[in-house]
Amino acid sequence: MDEQQQGLSRREVLRGAAAAGATVAAGGVLPAEALARSRSRRSRARARQAGGKRVAVLGGGMAGLAAAHELAERGFEVLVVERKALGGKARSIPVPGTGTGGRRDLPGEHGFRFFPGFYHHVPDTMRRIPVDGNANGVWDNLVPAMETRSTRAGGRAEATLFGLLPDPGQALTVEGLRRVLVEELLKQQAVPPHELLYFVERLLVFVTSCDERRFGQWERTSWWEFVNADGRSAEYQKVVATGLTRALVAAKERIASTRTIGNMAEAFVLNFMGRGADGAPDRVLDAPTNEAWIDPWIDLLAGKHGVRFAVGHTVERLDVRDGRITGVRVRDAKGVRRTVEADWYVCALPAERARKLWSPDVLRAAPHLEAMDDLVVDWMNGIQFFLKEPVHLIRGHVTFVDAPWALTCLTQGQFWGERRFTRDYGDGTVVDCLSVDVSDWGTDGILFGKPARRCTKEEVAREVWAQMQAHLNDDGRTVLPDSALHSWFLDPGIAWVKRRGEHRNDDPLLINTVDSWDKRPTARTPIPNLLLAGDYVQTDIDLATMEGANESGREAANAILDASGSKARPAKKFRLLDPPEFAGLKALDRQRWRAGQANVLDVG
Repeated sequence: MDEQQQGLSRREVLRGAAAAGATVAAGGVLPAEALARSRSRRSRARARQAGGKRVAVLGGGMAGLAAAHELAERGFEVLVVERKALGGKARSIPVPGTGTGGRRDLPGEHGFRFFPGFYHHVPDTMRRIPVDGNANGVWDNLVPAMETRSTRAGGRAEATLFGLLPDPGQALTVEGLRRVLVEELLKQQAVPPHELLYFVERLLVFVTSCDERRFGQWERTSWWEFVNADGRSAEYQKVVATGLTRALVAAKERIASTRTIGNMAEAFVLNFMGRGADGAPDRVLDAPTNEAWIDPWIDLLAGKHGVRFAVGHTVERLDVRDGRITGVRVRDAKGVRRTVEADWYVCALPAERARKLWSPDVLRAAPHLEAMDDLVVDWMNGIQFFLKEPVHLIRGHVTFVDAPWALTCLTQGQFWGERRFTRDYGDGTVVDCLSVDVSDWGTDGILFGKPARRCTKEEVAREVWAQMQAHLNDDGRTVLPDSALHSWFLDPGIAWVKRRGEHRNDDPLLINTVDSWDKRPTARTPIPNLLLAGDYVQTDIDLATMEGANESGREAANAILDASGSKARPAKKFRLLDPPEFAGLKALDRQRWRAGQANVLDVG
């Protein structure tokens, strides 16, 4: 048997942080068998300390890397198997061939990153990733984006919010919260005043609801139904029913769970009050994601903790015997198939890929996983417009309220500290990047009369640009001129299928639909050595986010620590703030729920 068949080519065996970084940058592959056959003296000692336990993590996105980090820190020997590139949807994606004169390629991405203050798991991980000159590691690469702008088309008034809201200590009463929401957050949104007050009353019903009602009633109620959007004004439907779901979480308001949308609305309001926050309400990175976060993370995992990475390997099958996983079949980019064997397996693949692994053998051992077939994924992908002229919008995120494709954007260069586009990226003429998230791929646009998924890539770019111009250039000023455009880059997960006349999406996003909580598994499964991690796994944050993925990775790691008898401390877990000011009203609501009565503030 030759070296390639064995998977033992020594030239492919990479060790240490520098080698791991080279693997990621060059798209190289570390043979899966290296885990078992090429252990260093240090890794052998670590394996003995961990009781000889080996872990195969299937998927190198946020969930997989978080699980690998927690386990490797505690002495487990970890292999991460990844199909595309480490970092998953959060990674930077260099635009091939755009860097000249010693500059790096222009930095593309799946979509812009932002880190709300109510994130705690991700910041905790960042603090443990060292960076030269940073006292708090990668966490110090987060910078506040303290302004938000909701812009309207057709010359209508727009809303702008700066910094924290006043008097946070007095806001968490029914009247105080009503005042904050009406006077500070929503007053500029052009919703009729009586409808605005009604919406605030609906939010107050949610925030004073006990957990039993949130799971028993609001989990089974759509956001559209909860806010009673039918029969109300177009502005109410656009801003309240649609805007809070599509722009923020890419959910569809008629099918999204009120429990999920309400939880996020509550978290964002508390966030702006500075309650339960890790930092500023909105933060972004001071460089492309790989430079600011992912690359230092991989260096730490590979260098200090001995984690190994098999990039370019697709997971094809789980082998099951006697109710346990005995191996994982993987295929590399050349079509060579191998079997990865470990003591523990963490499936950290996205929901739509994980459920393809649930063979009849897997489902016999863990029948509840079949419910994942009913989970829904949708599209939220990004496009970057590289600019040769500066565009001044706001120091933060912009929401295009009237855009049929539910657009949000960020100009990145203003946050990138020592990085300079003209000096460091591209051909020397690019001065900034306007990074846009497209959250609605199913509604007809304004130029071509087609939804984004049925537009060519060129048409997508032209349509997004036109929708932004309709919002920004509608008052006689030209804020976004055509002359500013250098080039654009659409998330490569979007690929045109000619025979179907539409795109396919390789990186969709889980949507928390009505009554989907019970269909989502926990990190622990009835298969004792199979754990799950991913933004579809039940977590406290309960949304398809980097935070949810990180939380699920920690939960999978803790399950392994428990089952293996490890003496190591468990991975730290955090919960969203439950404001004590509403404890009394929630206790009352618990009594009313058990008596079959509505929330005391719910007057219809």
